[in-house]
Amino acid sequence: MSSRSARPFGPAQRPCATKSSASSRRSRAFSAARCNAFGRAFDSQALGYLSLGQPLPTLSGGERQRLKLATHLAEKGGVYVLDEPTTGLHLADVEQLLGLLDRLVDSGKSVIVINHHQAVMAHADWIIDLGPGAGHDGGRIVFEGTPADLVAAGSTLTGEHLAAYVGT
Repeated sequence: MSSRSARPFGPAQRPCATKSSASSRRSRAFSAARCNAFGRAFDSQALGYLSLGQPLPTLSGGERQRLKLATHLAEKGGVYVLDEPTTGLHLADVEQLLGLLDRLVDSGKSVIVINHHQAVMAHADWIIDLGPGAGHDGGRIVFEGTPADLVAAGSTLTGEHLAAYVGT
């Protein structure tokens, strides 16, 4: 990786603002507005520690999902399905992700998250719990409702773990 491609993304160093000749040709394809929108979306994903030119196989699944999501945030409408987007995230980054998901919903987008992280479940508007167990013992809807209702029911393993997480 060259020193030019090892620069971190940040507010002053957005991917579409690099100065190399190949990057300059690519950057012309972006309008200034789209570049700024992508940069804001990228920053909102807490991915500023990534480097330009960083190979995709070095990213966790959650990082790849958030990178892809950042490229689509400026678009209108849509349904987003995220599978375990908290994988590899520090707890502070999970909070940023939850804020981003709130902004998506507030802007009229639909967000479906498949996740085992209790903070994400506690923050959800609606939970569909599959079970009663894993693998061959699962696959049936064992609960559908709000996180508070799931905790109150305490009828599933997920409900028990969520109740312990929220302190009831």
